[in-house]
Amino acid sequence: MALDVNKVAFDTTALKRRRFSYISVKDRKVTSHRPPARACPPGWPRPGRSQPRKPLDICTNGEFAALLVLCGESLLTAEDPVWPQVDQCYSPAQTEIVKIVKRTVNSTFAVVLGELIQPAAEGGDLRMTETNPPKSAKKPRWTSLEIGLITIVSLLFIVIVALIILFATQKTASRLIENMDATVDPCDNFYQYACGGWLKKNIIPETSSRYSTFDILRDELEVIVKGVLEKTVEGEAAALVKAKTLYKSCTNESLIELRGGAPLLDMLPDVFEWPIAADNWEANYGKTWRLEDVIAKLNEKYGTQLLVNFFVGTDDRDSNSHIIHFDQQTSLGLLSRDYYSCIGPYAEACRAYEQFMIDLAKLIRADRDLVVNETSIREQVTRVMDLERDIANSTDTPEDRNNPVLLYNKMELGGLNANFTLEVESQAFNWSYFTAKIMDTVDISVPDTEKIINYSPNYYRRLNLVLARYTKRDLQNYVVWRFAMNMVVGLSRAYRDTRKAFRKALSGTTSEAAVWRQCALYVNNNMDNAVGRLYVQEAFSEKSKELMEEMIKDIREVFISNLDDLTWMDAETKKAAEEKARAIRERIGYSDNIMDDKYLNNEYKDLSYNAEEYFENILQNLEYVQKKRLRKLRVKVNKEEWVTGAAVVNAFYSSSKNQIVFPAGILQPPFFSKGQAKSLNYGGIGMVIGHEITHGFDDNGRNYDKDGDLKDWWTPDSTQRFLELSKCIVDQYGNFSWDLANGLNLNGNNTLGENIADNGGIRQAYQAYKNYVEEHGEEPPLPGIDLSHDQLFFLNFAQVWCGTHRPEQAVNSIKVDVHSPGKFRVLGSLQNFPEFAKAFSCNKSSYMVPDNICRVW
Repeated sequence: MALDVNKVAFDTTALKRRRFSYISVKDRKVTSHRPPARACPPGWPRPGRSQPRKPLDICTNGEFAALLVLCGESLLTAEDPVWPQVDQCYSPAQTEIVKIVKRTVNSTFAVVLGELIQPAAEGGDLRMTETNPPKSAKKPRWTSLEIGLITIVSLLFIVIVALIILFATQKTASRLIENMDATVDPCDNFYQYACGGWLKKNIIPETSSRYSTFDILRDELEVIVKGVLEKTVEGEAAALVKAKTLYKSCTNESLIELRGGAPLLDMLPDVFEWPIAADNWEANYGKTWRLEDVIAKLNEKYGTQLLVNFFVGTDDRDSNSHIIHFDQQTSLGLLSRDYYSCIGPYAEACRAYEQFMIDLAKLIRADRDLVVNETSIREQVTRVMDLERDIANSTDTPEDRNNPVLLYNKMELGGLNANFTLEVESQAFNWSYFTAKIMDTVDISVPDTEKIINYSPNYYRRLNLVLARYTKRDLQNYVVWRFAMNMVVGLSRAYRDTRKAFRKALSGTTSEAAVWRQCALYVNNNMDNAVGRLYVQEAFSEKSKELMEEMIKDIREVFISNLDDLTWMDAETKKAAEEKARAIRERIGYSDNIMDDKYLNNEYKDLSYNAEEYFENILQNLEYVQKKRLRKLRVKVNKEEWVTGAAVVNAFYSSSKNQIVFPAGILQPPFFSKGQAKSLNYGGIGMVIGHEITHGFDDNGRNYDKDGDLKDWWTPDSTQRFLELSKCIVDQYGNFSWDLANGLNLNGNNTLGENIADNGGIRQAYQAYKNYVEEHGEEPPLPGIDLSHDQLFFLNFAQVWCGTHRPEQAVNSIKVDVHSPGKFRVLGSLQNFPEFAKAFSCNKSSYMVPDNICRVW
């Protein structure tokens, strides 16, 4: 934005008497002016001649005028409203230079009585007011030397900032060039063209199963989180002290090592013991054992949902209310049901999984001074493995769960007892008793007439057949194993090493990440608002919010205007789609609440950590999070609540809140920077914005209306056409074969929602960028790289997704990840976007220009 000189009033008499200097910036060119007496800057009410000096390339954000001396008396100061205009041109590091110059101007040249620029009370106008001294007082005048010093300081500032901008621009160009492989024809394989250099120079760390642009940014974010968690600040909010105490307990390796496995052994009786690692289980627990008791305890106290997945969540058809849900077991030890075939690429994972269980059982028995009978242990482990395989095969496939309308089965709690029988050794499972065991812990009574949602009626029918084949001991061995396997991370090295081979089989990693990294991530995941506060204070620029708001507004308008071009959607459905798009709430950077000590302290008031008891702190976090969820049952949904913390490199869409979220952690290069070219911003975060907006209209999000309620707002004809166009994308991505995953094809059904969002996001971001260019003109070329800004848009988009996977993780990704691998996110969406081929002059026979193009939005 420019300082609007037409909205400035001043004393024309004084202006006629005095000379002044000023600097103007327009179209990235800085010019120093020193007009003759009685002249005004160009565009002011009394325009005069100016004598421009050699221009400097400086600012990418329009025009501003920095007035060095007004009418010979008033100096530019840090309080003058011109500075916000200047600040918009620079990155956080460069803004520090701006602050230094402000201080230099203020300390070197005191402001004297005269005209002061200040905001008007109303209307946003800038007024120049005069404070009159006594008539007998002489008005001070500036000498030529003083004016010269002011000019020198200001020009020095401009030169410094210009150099910083030039350095930043060169750094951006260097990053783009280094990541490319210019020997590849972009029309043959744009991913290799954009990321070939990145792939050559980046090796997956031994501690990682994959490595990508996202992972690099997350690594850098963890360094910042480490720094703020290790910093002691006197008098800071109690919540922040708690986060630092939790981090300290996690990094206290010597004490964790000294405690060995004792913390786990001490708490196992609380969940009715692990039979495989204890003697006399039948005598001590078996006679009074009930399945409801053990899985209710694991649920309400430790947030672990096994066999029967009970949780409190938003009612899909009334997004302002919470309701109890019953679902199938969604967490499996081997991640997906495909692994339980235990053949081919899954054989090693199965073997390592069983050995993990064996080794942990042996270690616990040894620590308890019990006999270690490996034959007996292996027999019990085989039974557990068979049980989990049967449970996995009883679950509905991901393809069967894509339609939220079909999942929504509302009934009374008492109806579960009547219609869904579960028996263990002839003992019937009581659904009402199970529910009470959980909800009584938060003092909420749930009658049999309570409305609940059953997501998985077919699963429960199949589960009953499974339970009939296993004993109480088998089931207790299984559920406690599934809990214990995740708890070894808080124990000594001997316990953590029992999962080493299993981790290698699933992800390919041979080493654990540094302890401080694990701890920074853990604290961030469990105290996201406290860590978000610390991160924002350390690393986030408030200017990012303003620029993001503008981009979201522009891209939303593109989505809405594109509805007119969709011949497959009728007018009635288009109208409802526009209403939903306009109702989307955006959240940028962080919630203002986290900057309020009172709010933050209240959020974590129930937590009390001990710096010497990391394992117990883990248990406390599990219970705190679960109790917080359960207590929501009788509470109205807070749609203003954020779905994520601030220190996260990701973005989100919530269908029940109709909310898009861009945390502070993702608002950094290469996604976004207020100092980089708009083409790069639109290709980076712009595509992400379009992606999240489109999620509201993908195969899942389209089922929810503008208020976040599960409601069919589509006409039958529009629905049918949507399904047909979606099938095109399913087939396209399903035909991609991934060499890193042993040649496995992607699952086009599981990734459909993300692929629709990618395709819509790139189209909307590009069109929004072209609208920006039409309004503001073409951007100057990026020095050092011979590409147009249209090409740079696509290049930055692709480089966001540069990355590679270990083979084990690649197979895992295809089976459980709803996102396509980065390579195919680039290739698939650009093959469907003709503007890409136009930007790179691709001919029709090129790989990037397929005969059949898929488009939904």
